Amino acid sequence: MLQDGKEIVVKWLSKFSIQGPDEFTNEVIYMSKLQHQNLVKLLGCCIQREENMLIYEYIPNKSLNYFIFDQKRSMVLNWPKRFLIINGIVRGLLYLHQDFILRIIHRDLKTNNILLDSEMNQKISDFGIAKSFGGNEIEANTNTVVGTYGYMSPENAIAGLYSTKSDIYSFDVLVLEIVSGKRNRGFYHLSSHINLLGHAWTLYMEGRSWNLLIHQWEVPAIDLKCCVLSMLVCYVSNVLQMIDPACLL
Repeated sequence: MLQDGKEIVVKWLSKFSIQGPDEFTNEVIYMSKLQHQNLVKLLGCCIQREENMLIYEYIPNKSLNYFIFDQKRSMVLNWPKRFLIINGIVRGLLYLHQDFILRIIHRDLKTNNILLDSEMNQKISDFGIAKSFGGNEIEANTNTVVGTYGYMSPENAIAGLYSTKSDIYSFDVLVLEIVSGKRNRGFYHLSSHINLLGHAWTLYMEGRSWNLLIHQWEVPAIDLKCCVLSMLVCYVSNVLQMIDPACLL
C-alpha cells in the first residue's frame, strides 16, 4: 500500500523464478504501452541489480480460475456476470488484435490470467510471452513452443506457429470453461471417451447445449447459442461461418 492509501501489487522476479529476464522485459515493453479498461494496468517497474519488480494496479478478486472451478465459489458468478466477463475478454482481444497501433498476440490466455476487480469486471494480465505484428504480418513461428496446454491451438502446440487465431482458440476454450465450470484439460467422458470439446460438440449436435451449463440458470437462448458456437470454432473449423462475433459484445 502506498502512502496515499492506494493499494498496489508488486511482482518480484527472483533469480529462481520461472519467468526469466526476457519475459520480464517483454512485459514492461508491452504493458507500458497498452491502455484499456479490460487489461491490467502496469503502474511502474524497478530494474536495479537483481531487484527486478513490476508494479500493477491492485485487483482484489484474484483470477477467474479461483471461482469457476470451485463448486461454492462459482455461485458468485451468475450467468449475467459470466456473460459480461466473456464480453470483457472479447473487448480486450479486439483492442490487442485490431485497435492498438501494433497487432499484439497474447499467447497465454487462460483462466489464471483473467483477473477480476471489485465489481467482477475482468482484466487480461501477464504479457510475458506476448508478441507483436506490424504492417501486413499475420503469423509467425518460434522454435520454442510456449503457452499452456489445454489452451494452445494445435498449430502452436505442434509447430510453434502463432497468430491472432492462436488467441481466438484460447478464448474459445475459456468460453467453454466459463459456461461449463469444467477444465478443458483433464476432462474425460466415461461413456463416450471424449474430451470436453468433443462433449460440447456432441451436446450441440443433439440439441442439448443447455446441459453444458454448470448451474441451471435462465439463460437467453441467443447468449447460449453465441457462446456454444464460439467455443466450438476450435473443434470444428466450419462452425466459424455460423457465428457473428458481434453477438458476444
